[in-house]
Amino acid sequence: MAEHTRVDEFLTSLLEICKPLESFDMPLLDAHGATLSEDIYAGERLVMRAGSRIRSTQIGLAASIGRDHLPTRPHPRVVVLSAGPDLVEPGKALTGKEEYEINSWLLTTAVREVGAVAYRVHSIPDDEDELQSVIEDQLVRSDLIIISGERQDDSFDLITRTLLRLGEITTVDLAIEISGRHNFGQIGPDKVPVITLPGDPIAAYISFELFVRPMIRTMLGAANIHRPSIKAKLEKAIESAPGVRSYIRATLAEDAQSVMPLVDQEELVTLSDANAFISVGEKQTHASAGDEVTVVILERRYI
Repeated sequence: MAEHTRVDEFLTSLLEICKPLESFDMPLLDAHGATLSEDIYAGERLVMRAGSRIRSTQIGLAASIGRDHLPTRPHPRVVVLSAGPDLVEPGKALTGKEEYEINSWLLTTAVREVGAVAYRVHSIPDDEDELQSVIEDQLVRSDLIIISGERQDDSFDLITRTLLRLGEITTVDLAIEISGRHNFGQIGPDKVPVITLPGDPIAAYISFELFVRPMIRTMLGAANIHRPSIKAKLEKAIESAPGVRSYIRATLAEDAQSVMPLVDQEELVTLSDANAFISVGEKQTHASAGDEVTVVILERRYI
């Protein structure tokens, strides 16, 4: 297994196996939600910029200048699956060491929120041959494959062995607190990008935001692939482990001037309550109330 890998180094490696999808002219309604691949002019006036998301207002503007199609990068097709012998679909009773399969539900909907087409595979393979068969069946409809395992990562080796049958795979251990091992590479005859995320749902979601979301945004040809970040005053002191980067779930005030870290960071509820991450660098182990910290904005919530 590789030594601890920095966040920026890992993201660079992932973006090297991604590229913007081929552009083609799409009918206006089909283009909605995708990304504009060329600048659009009305005469000599630039009215829409390449790399921007095509929203309802852009559709109306296109129609107003007589266009019924737009040059568009399509929605990436992303397959999400989980693997592990102790995973059980929600709705069924648990026995022994079994745990409910969370990540495919979490990640499939997160993929859709980015603007991709997400396919959740309704299967939880528990051996290499079965997992290989499932993955091979999905290659034909995939621009990206995401795989996760059990919460304690007991299935990581199963996933790794299977992917090595299918392509070139690299394993990394990230310098992120509460994270774990990740795989990435390209598989199948068309070299489809694949990434595996930690089994713990919190770690998986943090990795999704840091790595998978930029991959999808790159495939979309988006002008900006990262979440916005700002500086805000910390309302309560925080601690962080040395030598690793931490992403602390938090709520950013409506005026974006202050940020409050959520309690019980190990609880899954912090994901649904948070609208921001507090990013703490590898060399920082403490921040006091009133300190200015870096905040990654996840979303704004209004009633």
